Amino acid sequence: MRLHIVNPNTTASMTAKIATAARAVALPDTMIDARQPDMGPVSIEGFYDEAFAVPGMLGCIRDADRDGADAHIIACFDDTGLDAARAAAKAPVIGIGEAAFHMASLIAARFAVVTTLGVSIVPIEHNLQKYGLLARCARVRAAEVPVLALEERNSDALGKIAAEITAAMRDDRAEAIVLGCAGMADLAGELAAKHGLPVVDGVAAAVTLAEGLVRLGLKTSRLGPYAAPGTKTYAGLFSRFQP
Repeated sequence: MRLHIVNPNTTASMTAKIATAARAVALPDTMIDARQPDMGPVSIEGFYDEAFAVPGMLGCIRDADRDGADAHIIACFDDTGLDAARAAAKAPVIGIGEAAFHMASLIAARFAVVTTLGVSIVPIEHNLQKYGLLARCARVRAAEVPVLALEERNSDALGKIAAEITAAMRDDRAEAIVLGCAGMADLAGELAAKHGLPVVDGVAAAVTLAEGLVRLGLKTSRLGPYAAPGTKTYAGLFSRFQP
């Protein structure tokens, strides 16, 4: 099968890291096609960045659909543009945030999320409530690490994330940790070994769930808000995105 993973920001090194994490857990017959848009922010940190990341991401999904993708994965923990992508794509679409939350809920009564910056806490809480899993989340914590710092080998990002995991175990009684950024995908194993509890990476979780949907032949329902968008004219810069 062919899984398309789109990094909604435009940082190539992060896309490469995401692809490596995806291939590490994919089944032998799964081909990982990792892409990024050519327009939008270099990182997604808050609602404003998210808004400008969506058009380019949807363009990647449209192109991957045409290239025969069996499923799409949105590799931003805020599940950027997930609803719009499900309406637009022919193949099923999974967000790494939703995937990670569901995986954590299967292995722990209470999990905590450790994300990058404080500006991401409320969007993540909104998603947890939307998915019906807010009550299972002990707390959403921010390590106050800029997303692009995760690409720097000499930064103190790992130490700050580890400190928040320690606090989540001590203060929030968390039984599992969800890493709240695709840029943390390569840290899950190390952090799980260090702290002695399950650490869920959304990229790996989404790949596993996407493979399951494809093998079961399940696709997005069109009987509701994910119905295909109607034909209409889009003006100006967005003309190439019109349905």
